[in-house]
Amino acid sequence: MLRVHSIESLGTYDGPGIRLVVFLQGCNFKCLYCANPDTIEFGSGSEMTPESILLMAQSQRPFFGKNGGITISGGEPLMQARELIPLFKMLRAHGFNTCIDTNGSILNEAVKELLQHTDLVLLDIKHVDAKKHKKLTGKANSRTLTLADYLAQQNVPTWIRYVLVPGYSDDEADLHGLGMRIAEMNNVKKLEIQPYHKLGVHKYEALGWEYQIPDVPSNTLEQLSKAKAIFENYVSEVIIN
Repeated sequence: MLRVHSIESLGTYDGPGIRLVVFLQGCNFKCLYCANPDTIEFGSGSEMTPESILLMAQSQRPFFGKNGGITISGGEPLMQARELIPLFKMLRAHGFNTCIDTNGSILNEAVKELLQHTDLVLLDIKHVDAKKHKKLTGKANSRTLTLADYLAQQNVPTWIRYVLVPGYSDDEADLHGLGMRIAEMNNVKKLEIQPYHKLGVHKYEALGWEYQIPDVPSNTLEQLSKAKAIFENYVSEVIIN
């Protein structure tokens, strides 16, 4: 049984093509800019069986085309890696493309088995610098980088996702540092720059939580373009989402 927060049909931002996106409940990070703080607590959400998700995927198959499929996001989906294994086995058996969007902080035997049934990983690297990563997320980045190395060793197709937060994750030296690390990963097919936004602020108010970085402005086009130019030195395909 999977603990699910919500489901998005006809998603176009979480992997290739048109996708069914399942957002799981529960996350082990507390990112300062999290747009979905209501996914953090594990105990809420609703329970769904793998079979029910498979049925939804089958009903939407006509929209997927050649590239679409199913993306499991969150929250942090690898917190439920063991429960995802039977779902991904069923999806693969029925010819669906499988994708996981993860912060990369968990690598255990269940995750390793799950990755054997995964076509694409969207790896959210929050920061290349350990101290700055901890300031952003509450956690060090060592586990994320360990998973990045494992994905490269196993040649698991991977897209890197990077949120460009003004004053927090847009330092040019850090962008070059991340770029150099990614350049060593032959499995990385694309890097997606995700602009910082405040679309989830109203959710903090509903939860009675304080939004931690209210004074941080949205990215300028110049900031996004500069980051894209830097990453293009290291990754063949860079896009701004």
